[in-house]
Order: sequence, then C-alpha cells, then structure tokens
Amino acid sequence: MIMKLPVAQPVPLADLAPGFRLRAIGVAGAGFPSPAQDWEEDAINLSELLRLDRAGSFVFRIDGNSMVDAGISDGDVVVVDRDVTPRSGHIVIAVIGGGFVCRQLTRRGGVPYLEARNSRQRYPEQIADDTTEVWGVVRAGVRDFQR
Repeated sequence: MIMKLPVAQPVPLADLAPGFRLRAIGVAGAGFPSPAQDWEEDAINLSELLRLDRAGSFVFRIDGNSMVDAGISDGDVVVVDRDVTPRSGHIVIAVIGGGFVCRQLTRRGGVPYLEARNSRQRYPEQIADDTTEVWGVVRAGVRDFQR
C-alpha cells in the first residue's frame, strides 16, 4: 500500500531566519564516557549542520512505516535535496499517483524500481517509469524520541 502525504507544495529552506542556534552542552559518549568531554562549542546552527541553507534543500515529514528498515519511521523529518542526481541505493522522495512517497531507488536487470523497506509488510512493486517522478534525494533525517 502506498501512503500518500497530504497534498502540499514543498517550501525551500534557503529563506530560513539566519543565525538560529542551539546551545551545545557538550559531547555525550554512546557507550563509554567520551574522551572529548571537555570539548566545547558555543552553539550549533541547525541550518548549517543539516545544510538547510541551500536553494535545493526541502523538508518532508514522513507519514507511514514503509521505510522503517532503512531507519526512517512514521513522523520523522527528512531533508531532501532536489539538486542531487538520484542513484541506485539512494533513499528518495518520488511522486506516484499525485502524492509524495519515500522509497529506496534500486536497479534490477537495468530497470529502476522504487522499493519500500519494511520487512513486516508487503508493498506493491513500483517501477520508476514515465509515470513516476523522482523528486529528490533524502540526505538527512531528524527524529523526535519523545513522541
């Protein structure tokens, strides 16, 4: 089943208010205490970190679980580049049947496919043909761990 996102036009992120910064507390090790605990940076600019200040960068919120095995879950936010040439293996945003979907672009026997990445559910096979527009390539993701 292809989940359609609400119909809306993506908005370029290049118009974000400049200088939005979050205060960094420090580095947190994800296993053992970090040897960089004394590392300090005054602030993190999310626009710079996620490279959102580019004219070709857009943000989408994911609706559905078709990409959970690729690490993209329902409600996640992905940063999409329109000015990157999609290649086999890339996670992409495509337009299918008038709606945006998130899929992995693959090639089998020279034929491009858009494949869901959820081993617990079956999705229809989708050939990336003339009726399909690969809109952009997913570059980064953001997840709210409190939802």
